[in-house]
Amino acid sequence: MAQTFFKTYKRLLTYSKAYAFRIGLAMVASILVAGTDVFLAKMVQPFVDDIIQTRNWSLVHLIPVIIIGIYAVRGVARFIQEYFIRTSGQLVVQDIRNDVFSHSLGLSMKFYTNVPIGNLISRIVSDAGILQRSAAQVLVEGVRESFALIGLICLAFYTDWKLACVAFLVLPVAIIPGTFIGRKIKNYTRKGQAEMGIITSVLQEAYSGIKIIKSFATEKQEAEKFFQKNNNFYHFIRKVLKYDSATAPIVEILASFGIAGVLWYGLNRVMEGAISVGYLFSFLTAIVMMYNPLKRLTKVFNRIQESLGAAERVFEILDEVPDVVDCDNPIIIDRAKGNVVFKNVSFSYEKDKVLDDFTVSAIPGEIVALVGPSGSGKTTAVGLLSRFYDLQEGAIYIDDIDIRKVSLASLKKNIALVDQESFLFNETVANNIRYGNPEASLEAVQNAAKMAYADEFIYGLPNGYEEVIGDRGVRLSGGQRQRICIARALLVDAPILVLDEATSALDTESENIVQKALYNLMKNRTTFVIAHRLSTILNAHKIIVMENGKVQESGKHLELLEQNGLYAKLYSMQFES
Repeated sequence: MAQTFFKTYKRLLTYSKAYAFRIGLAMVASILVAGTDVFLAKMVQPFVDDIIQTRNWSLVHLIPVIIIGIYAVRGVARFIQEYFIRTSGQLVVQDIRNDVFSHSLGLSMKFYTNVPIGNLISRIVSDAGILQRSAAQVLVEGVRESFALIGLICLAFYTDWKLACVAFLVLPVAIIPGTFIGRKIKNYTRKGQAEMGIITSVLQEAYSGIKIIKSFATEKQEAEKFFQKNNNFYHFIRKVLKYDSATAPIVEILASFGIAGVLWYGLNRVMEGAISVGYLFSFLTAIVMMYNPLKRLTKVFNRIQESLGAAERVFEILDEVPDVVDCDNPIIIDRAKGNVVFKNVSFSYEKDKVLDDFTVSAIPGEIVALVGPSGSGKTTAVGLLSRFYDLQEGAIYIDDIDIRKVSLASLKKNIALVDQESFLFNETVANNIRYGNPEASLEAVQNAAKMAYADEFIYGLPNGYEEVIGDRGVRLSGGQRQRICIARALLVDAPILVLDEATSALDTESENIVQKALYNLMKNRTTFVIAHRLSTILNAHKIIVMENGKVQESGKHLELLEQNGLYAKLYSMQFES
């Protein structure tokens, strides 16, 4: 437990190195703030003994000057401390959030099939938010109160070590409940943040599927689901708040024993004439002031436990290792010719075999269609070509080079994907088209849009190519979104093209326009087409019929019909009428 604590906290501190100057400046200011606390405690003795008891009223006019001076120094020092510590905390968490996001983007598709997106968002936003608040509070209060506590302890022992020993008898006892409470807070924070991940997932699903919710009138059902998850989150956070709220009262009760002991022993020594009244009040002030930073430090310890609970969830993402990585000294392909070979490829998700001894080849400019029942492995095959996953057996070659030896960056530049989802970003039309080629000129963007039969409707938008099209391109129709995706693929100008159900969600009119755009896109490119609508692949150079991850038939449309096998069956089912 302790080893994990220090390991996690040390890892958090490594992010602070870049802001050492800011933190150092804040610490110097913290020493000044703590010094004023010690100075005020020390000033009680001369105030009582030299002014009040001796009635030396000539020094009275100095008191306002001294007090204003002390609080002026304290105020400036406190501002410097809080500003630089808080900004350092914000910058540290900003760096952590940047690292987690960039690292998560580099993880392979296998990670995203196992981790809900809402959970991932929660870790980057909510968990990092706890780190943001906790880091600032820990650094501000932890540094200031630590210096104040150390200074006041030194003053107490310097003033009277016997009285100090009486006061500190309860200090070790106060550590025990603090440690127990800290562990509880860490555990419940971690569990609470896991529930927050579920809440984020529920929200994401609800807002993404709002059209389905509206069409089935399931608003109440979705609201109840959210209420339940929200209540689960409260269950854990309530316990965090309960233990956190108990900290200060426990310290105060224990502190009362120390203060009572000091008063009893100190008053006896005053009556014996061993110490003066001012001496006792100065010491008592130091002790009372000392218990305040102690109380606040226990709160800081609780915040540390909260931040560690959140940090562990954040670092779990950073510790994820990508399944698909570049080999040592990868080959960089400038522009592939387009020869593609799948040789005895087998692949499994966990235990289920999706591809089994899959062998297919394509020459430059050839259109290869993959057809078959759902779950036959079509999408998995083209996913392996793009190295979304790494195959377990066999090999895939581009221009006689095993794709595992090719750098991922150059591999992706040579393959363009048009997916059935036609995903677009909440950006301008132009920026969506140039997404794969951000340096492309507006003229190049417009030419790609013309070839994709998209320029006409784009010019009809209020701001043309500068129109922001909303989340996932919600302001466009399905056919318009697909043509923007085709324009994006055209602008990338990759020699290998993957079309995954590119027209499956379109009406007949939109499909005809998109098919024309796809014809322009497929020219002089090696193309792999996944299609359920067999009418879209009648002119393919080669049709691969798949079932249960295996190639059952292969040939052109008419050849496969003559074989009267699986393809003929699928064809007759679609064109029965």
